[in-house]
Amino acid sequence: MSEAAAVPTLSLPLGREMDYPSTYWRSLFYFNTYRLAVAGLLLASTIVVGQNLLFGSWNKPLFLSVSVAYALFAAASFITISAHRPGFQLQIAMQVCADIVFVVLLLHASGGISSGLGLLLLANLAAAGIISRGRLTLFYASLAAVAVLLEHTYEVLFFYGSYAMYLQAGLLSIGYFATAWLAHALAKRVVASEQLAAQREVDVASMAQVSQLVMQDMQDGVIVVDGQGTVKQLNARAEELLGPLPKEREVALKDYNPGVAARLARWQENPDAGFDPMRTILSQKLTAARFVPVGKEHQRGVVIFIEDLTRIQSQAQQMKLASLGRLTANIAHEIRNPLSAINHATELLQEEGEIPDSSGRLLEIIHDNVQRLDRMVQDVLKLNRRDRAVRETFSLGDFLRNFTSQFCQIEKVSGDIIALEFATEPAVMFDRSHLNQIMWNLCRNALRYCQRKPGSVRITVGPGTPVNTIELSVIDDGPGIAEALRAHLFEPFFTTASSGTGLGLYIAREVCEANGATLSYVERSAGAQFTMIIRSA
Repeated sequence: MSEAAAVPTLSLPLGREMDYPSTYWRSLFYFNTYRLAVAGLLLASTIVVGQNLLFGSWNKPLFLSVSVAYALFAAASFITISAHRPGFQLQIAMQVCADIVFVVLLLHASGGISSGLGLLLLANLAAAGIISRGRLTLFYASLAAVAVLLEHTYEVLFFYGSYAMYLQAGLLSIGYFATAWLAHALAKRVVASEQLAAQREVDVASMAQVSQLVMQDMQDGVIVVDGQGTVKQLNARAEELLGPLPKEREVALKDYNPGVAARLARWQENPDAGFDPMRTILSQKLTAARFVPVGKEHQRGVVIFIEDLTRIQSQAQQMKLASLGRLTANIAHEIRNPLSAINHATELLQEEGEIPDSSGRLLEIIHDNVQRLDRMVQDVLKLNRRDRAVRETFSLGDFLRNFTSQFCQIEKVSGDIIALEFATEPAVMFDRSHLNQIMWNLCRNALRYCQRKPGSVRITVGPGTPVNTIELSVIDDGPGIAEALRAHLFEPFFTTASSGTGLGLYIAREVCEANGATLSYVERSAGAQFTMIIRSA
């Protein structure tokens, strides 16, 4: 429970104690320090100055005795305050009543109202009202007023007190009530402020918790940077894209990610500046940075949003192709039957003898294009079966060795063109037929563009990032992929080969996602590299 939330209400009965926060007891401690200082000052002034003061002018022994008793009472009060026994309200009531008794006795020993010692109770009443948050303040004022009036009445009856001093005693009593009422009003305002602060504290804590939950659940990475460029906070998505942030110390953004820091510096110089997408080191994903200042000035800090462009592109692509996929699947079924008839008729015509060369060439063109259309239809139909993944656990090394042997035999190439490099030979959980389809597509593309020398196509296997993943890459020594074409690699029906369907890489990525894996293109200084991140078994 916070201190502000623990403020007692004014209606709590005196006999019912509750747990008061440390600020209450600290205020009571300072109040008692003031009490001890006043008692000590009165005692010291009487001893040092002697008869030159009005203090104790009527009864100096009584004044000295009361001063000593007052000082001892104040000293003893430190013990009860430190022990928190008895309760807070009972202690402050006892101390204020003791103040009234001691001050009135000192007042009597110094000649009554004319000594001016009655003014000491004004400070005591004000302090008691503020410390107790206004409770019983007017009661304490009435006790002080009655005590002062009784003391003066005693002087009038048994000594030579003046009736005219009743006016001064009455004014002093009015001052007690005015001080008590002012302290009561201030205390009510303090209580209301504390309750409002407690409510605001709860509201701010709730809003902070909601903001934290929203921030952690965002699909984009979020980094909060202060005016000095220090990373103050970031969500899990930002750590996934850019890497973990050290927890034991504060880290500057330029040390955590120099690329984002450079873009931030350029943005601070020119908020309208545009930025090219950047590729993350860990996941090799294209990302974009967006900067939002905290307040109206950049010096107060900046919130950086790291957007995963691959996810955005994938979502846009899925939306664009959702209806197109259903349409093409239906069309593919309708095309397949007449296409088979055309292919069959072409093969029958080719089997006839004495066909002119020109007619034979035309039949060959028809046959080749029919085969190409059939492959496209097969690829389109595979799109509807990508979610039917039957995962199984198998050795990735054994699978790749069998695959490369079959691939080289079917493609009629030398077996040393493809080189296998294993940093580890793990077991993976994947649909075997899907992995075969992906590897066949990647290796066929690599074979098409490589130099067809020994080791021109390399298949590498090693531990991936994050942990418990395997990195499987297909690398060739060809000319690589032009930068202008890289953004379209995984788009359907995009191809640079005259005989290609443009669905190979698109289907490969879709099949990877169906098996909980990822497929991405990795930039290289020479050649092309496609990397799969697969979960290990």
